[in-house]
Amino acid sequence: MLIPDLLLLTAALILVAWRLIAPQQRPAMRTGCAALLLLLAALHWALVDFTWQLLPAYLLLVVSALPPANTGAALRWIGRGVAVAIAAAAVGAWVLPAVPTLPPPDGRFAVGTAIHRWTDAARDEPHTADSHDRRSVIAQAWYPAPRRERPSDARRLPYIDGGDAMPPQVSGLPGFLLRRYDEVDSHAEHAAPLASRDRPWPVVIFSPGYGAPRAVYTGLATRLAARGFVVVVVDHPFESGVTQLPDGRVVGTQEHFPPGQPDRTRYMADQQRVRTADIRFVIDQLARPEQLAPALRGAAMAVSKVAVIGHSFGGAVSAMVMSEDERVVAAANIDGTPYGELPDRRLTRPFLLLQSDLDEAPHGPLFHDGNGKLLANMTAPGYRYELKRANHYSFTDALFFVAAPARWLLTPVIGGSRGPAETQAATADLLAAFLAGPLTGVDGDVEAAARRHPDVLGGAVRR
Repeated sequence: MLIPDLLLLTAALILVAWRLIAPQQRPAMRTGCAALLLLLAALHWALVDFTWQLLPAYLLLVVSALPPANTGAALRWIGRGVAVAIAAAAVGAWVLPAVPTLPPPDGRFAVGTAIHRWTDAARDEPHTADSHDRRSVIAQAWYPAPRRERPSDARRLPYIDGGDAMPPQVSGLPGFLLRRYDEVDSHAEHAAPLASRDRPWPVVIFSPGYGAPRAVYTGLATRLAARGFVVVVVDHPFESGVTQLPDGRVVGTQEHFPPGQPDRTRYMADQQRVRTADIRFVIDQLARPEQLAPALRGAAMAVSKVAVIGHSFGGAVSAMVMSEDERVVAAANIDGTPYGELPDRRLTRPFLLLQSDLDEAPHGPLFHDGNGKLLANMTAPGYRYELKRANHYSFTDALFFVAAPARWLLTPVIGGSRGPAETQAATADLLAAFLAGPLTGVDGDVEAAARRHPDVLGGAVRR
C-alpha cells in the first residue's frame, strides 16, 4: 500500500475509534479533524481517481464527522455495529492494497524495460471470428542497465495492461481490484540504456501460466535481468487475463472449448501449439533490429541462440518450443504440466524442471508422467529440483497483492511459507546457473546454486 493510502486509512480508523469509544470527548475537535481529512481525501481522489479499497475509509471519515447521537440505546448500538462493520471492511481493504509493493530485484545490474506490441501478418487470430484478424503478440523486455542515479524525468511503465479499460475478470480476480495496479513500482526504468558488455547478452524468453498476465512475473523477470540476462516476457492475447493489443484495444480471456472435450486436454494441447508459434515469432522479431525498442536496437544480444522458460502452462510450452526450434538451446519448466507429445518425443538440449513442494501441490498424473518421460528420454543434461515450502503461486507476484501480515495468516491454509521473495530469489539463482552454459559458454554450477538456498531438493538427472 502506498504511504498516502496507508496514512488516510490509519487516520480514518483512529477517528472512528475515537467516535465509538469516547464520543463525548472533544467532539468539535474530532469533527474538525474528520472534515480536514475529508478535504484531503477529496484531493487524493482527484489526483489518483476513485479507488474501491479506500471507500470504507471515506465512509469512516463521514461517520467520524457526525456529532454524538441523542437517540435510544438500541439505535446507538446499531450505529456502532455499522461503524464497526465499515472499519472491518477498511481493514480488509488494507489486506488487499490498492497499489501493492514489490521488493527490489537483487543482482549486479539495474534493470531497464521496454514493451513491444507486434502483429504476425502470417497467422490468423484463432480466438476471434473475424477472418481478417491477425495474431498479435506482446513482449516486454527486461534487461541489464548500468547502475546510476535514476534521472528525474525517467519514465516508469505501467505494471499491468488495462488501466481504466480493465476487463471485469482478470485471472479470476475482479477487474476493479486492479484499477491502480499500473502504479506498482517494478523497480525498472523505461528505455534505460543497455549495460555495456564485451560479449553479447544472453536472451531468455518467458511464457506465463495459463490465463496469467505477464505482469505477475515481473519480480522473477527483474531478478534475472539484474543477474545479467535479457528476459522477454510474452503475453498471449485472448488467453492472458488482460492484454493491450497493438491497435490499443484491451482484451481479456476468451476461451472457446470445442464440443466433446470435458477435460479440456485437447484444448490445452491446441493452446500449447498456439503459444509455440507465438514464441517462435518472438524469436524472429528479436533478430530484426527495426522491430525493437530504441534502447535495444543494435544492442549486443545473442539472438541466434536463446533459452525458453515459463511457469505452469508456460513451462510446459518451453519444452515443445525447444523440440521444434534449433535456435532454442535450453529450456526450463517451472511447475508446468505438459499437454500432448513432443514432435520427436525427446529433448536433445539441456532442460531444467523446477517444481513446488509436492507435499503442498502434489500435481496430477499428467504432470508426473509428462515431465518424467521428458527427463527419462533426454539425451542432454537435465536437472530436477523441488523447492520445499513453495506453492504453485510462490513463483509469481500474486502473493505480493496481499499485505504481508495477511500472507502470514494465509500460509497455514494455502501453504507456501517460503514466500514469493525467497522463492523467486532461489529460482533466479538456479536459472542463472543452469542457463550460463548453453547461453554463454561458461558453465554455471547448478548444484552449488541449489545449496545456497535451504530446502531445495534434487539435482542432475541420472540416466
